[in-house]
Amino acid sequence: MSRFAAPIAEQIWDMKYRFKDADGTPRDMTVEDSWRRIARDLAQVEKAPEAWEQTFFEALEDFKFLPAGRITAGAGTARRVTLFNCFVMGTVPDSMGGIFDMLKEAALTMQQGGGIGYDFSTIRPRGADVLGVSADASGPLSFMDVWDAMCRTIMSAGSRRGAMMATMRCDHPDVEDFIAAKSDPARLRMFNMSVLITDPFMDAVKSDSAWDLQFGGKVYRTVQARDLWNRIMKATYEFAEPGVIFIDRINAANNLSYCETIAATNPCGEQPLPPYGACLLGSINMARLVADPFDAAAHLDVDALNHLVATAVRMMDNVVDVSKFPLEAQQAEAKAKRRIGLGVTGLADALLMVGLKYGSDEAAAQTESWLKAIARAAYLASVELAKEKGAFPLFDADAYLASGTMQQMDEEVRAAIADNGIRNALLTSIAPTGTISLYAGNVSSGIEPVFAYAYTRKVLQKDGSRTEEEVVDYAVQLWRDLKGDAPLPDYFVNAQTLAPLDHVKMQAAAQKWVDSSISKTINCPEDISFDSFKDVYMAAWDQGCKGCTTYRPNDVTGSVLSVSEATDSAPGETAAQPLVQEGGEVVYMSDPLDRPQELEGSTYKIKWPDSEHALYITVNDVVISGHRRPFEVFINSKNMEHFAWTVALTRMISAVFRRGGDVSFVVEELKAVFDPRGGAWMGGKYIPSMLAAIGGVIEQHMIATGFIAGEGMGLKSDPQAKVVGIDAPRGKACSSCGQFDLRMIEGCMTCGSCGYSKCSG
Repeated sequence: MSRFAAPIAEQIWDMKYRFKDADGTPRDMTVEDSWRRIARDLAQVEKAPEAWEQTFFEALEDFKFLPAGRITAGAGTARRVTLFNCFVMGTVPDSMGGIFDMLKEAALTMQQGGGIGYDFSTIRPRGADVLGVSADASGPLSFMDVWDAMCRTIMSAGSRRGAMMATMRCDHPDVEDFIAAKSDPARLRMFNMSVLITDPFMDAVKSDSAWDLQFGGKVYRTVQARDLWNRIMKATYEFAEPGVIFIDRINAANNLSYCETIAATNPCGEQPLPPYGACLLGSINMARLVADPFDAAAHLDVDALNHLVATAVRMMDNVVDVSKFPLEAQQAEAKAKRRIGLGVTGLADALLMVGLKYGSDEAAAQTESWLKAIARAAYLASVELAKEKGAFPLFDADAYLASGTMQQMDEEVRAAIADNGIRNALLTSIAPTGTISLYAGNVSSGIEPVFAYAYTRKVLQKDGSRTEEEVVDYAVQLWRDLKGDAPLPDYFVNAQTLAPLDHVKMQAAAQKWVDSSISKTINCPEDISFDSFKDVYMAAWDQGCKGCTTYRPNDVTGSVLSVSEATDSAPGETAAQPLVQEGGEVVYMSDPLDRPQELEGSTYKIKWPDSEHALYITVNDVVISGHRRPFEVFINSKNMEHFAWTVALTRMISAVFRRGGDVSFVVEELKAVFDPRGGAWMGGKYIPSMLAAIGGVIEQHMIATGFIAGEGMGLKSDPQAKVVGIDAPRGKACSSCGQFDLRMIEGCMTCGSCGYSKCSG
């Protein structure tokens, strides 16, 4: 019997987490089989594996504990994959040989499916002397381009899309170039980027003091700290990056400050990690732990929470011993400290069930109380594990108790650690849970507010047609089940209506009891003033957050699919049907465009270095409502070696173009193809394959005709691809399913239709 609350949950399980043979034959026949597979694998290191297998199964049952995607998909499959979601790699040496050794390690890690983080502050700035070779250094940004190309290569080889984080200190001489890098929409697209902000820098910003940019003890130039801060703010206001990481605060609060220094995070920022640190993630589903929901007696079942947390800590600790690691250094680091990242999901739903409005002072206080209970239960559970299995190898009682979260822990916890040690150096983190939240019945993601209470998604069927289904938030569906057609109370708010500073308040409340960090997006309206936008970051600093990530719709990253509130719905409820006046439903073309007798177009010549004969690419356009859009492509060459694939490509691309809508994704897919035999330099740029060259030609044609705004920038103006009632493009399509249902959640663009996110497993 299926345990899934919604069709989308079962589809995501089948697509991402169900164990199947290489030919697609299912090995997990039901989701209970998946839970059993995970439980059995994680129990194998126990002295009584059968008993613990059942305990672990009961924790997984009904989606109460949600291990991260790597564990859910990989545990018990005997495949050579890591169960850790992501890693911070080793310190990058300031030498050519050392840099490329690090590149090799990054490729091996990403090949096994791990996301990576790097601090590029250790590479000398552009223009600095390179001793012994009479040359100037090219700087860290040039090497980041190499990492970006590597990630694209790994991605095109069949792995999931790569996720990388790049950090740079606020005092590095190239930090201004780093800040501006994402203003080029075609550059460093495989990276998330954050500036490492120090306490002295923030003091200098507040006092409007001078700030030295330096490397290796040499001051390269001096700027005003506030001017540099404003450049960071302007870049993220316009291009959504870079984020900021308050690195001194992270190191000061770190339980392990006595034996490690942190300079980077995993791709989504919830795990600040030392060199070769690994991020092991799992989430308590708060929505499953509320007793008497939507009743006057509604409350979180604390006894159930304590039991579930203790089991989850034990399961995650076992992952350290069960998992494979891409590199020996990663395994050694993980086993020396046994760091885990236990977090939550469904927080917003749980708050709704007990009658609290997300973002209110009462909700923030309740969040702090719940997170404190989880942290306390996790630390006590880890102490019990230390009694049984031993403390983590680098445990030093005096140093440990003098640092980090221990400063605010109660005396019972501190005494227990002093007497018995602790098994896991750090225990709590709030990670992106977009996909596993959908899998668990569309509970709210992480500590984010509900994005939309109901929306319609289009589902691709086996015959190529699409059907529609309503996707309803878990708490809203529960309300409907319990209350019928009764209107939703006014404390139901969603991400579309929440004030940015209310987001900050909730992040700060949770951060007090999270010993690592939090992946969260503070959604800002497009029309927010620059001064108000800056206030969000300063509030995050003032309220004790360890970092800040915002999302404001903009021309470079595009707009997420808008959702609108029906006039006859309760506050915050989103209509699940097309709205003629207010929008929310995308127009899709069901029939191909008719071909006129004559079309206007252009022909382009490509001379690929390894081919004797040139390729000629013709792109013809159709004019609709005064706008030109690509209609068909022809590719010709005298080289018969290319005949079959060029004909196939011609027919496929033309078929896509004739369906209408935003077809700019065709360009991106072609440009991402890497030839394993190597690419070529053309016009001063490295082109990774002949197919990528064809994609570049089509892209330039689209730019010239005004169909897209610029390289890598997507749809500019198209009457066939608008949101009803809104004079704006509908944004980018999901790279996994093609649907225009992307929303920024927990620092990552996440698809509401298929759950795809490069940040979550």
